[in-house]
Amino acid sequence: MSAAATVTSLRAEEPQTVTLLELVRTLSEITDDDREVVATVLHLLRSGQVRLCGNFRDAPIQVFES
Repeated sequence: MSAAATVTSLRAEEPQTVTLLELVRTLSEITDDDREVVATVLHLLRSGQVRLCGNFRDAPIQVFES
């Protein structure tokens, strides 16, 4: 099962608010594939399943796509 599928299956009604570091660390526990971590972060942000707090709270999605 991919990291995206695992995290999506845990989806709550309200978006989860996390730091980017927390999100990356959690996804890195599920997969060793850095590309999958990045793709999953982008998916979760675009879909509104997670909301970032901390330094990247108001950063536009384009910051993560570069």
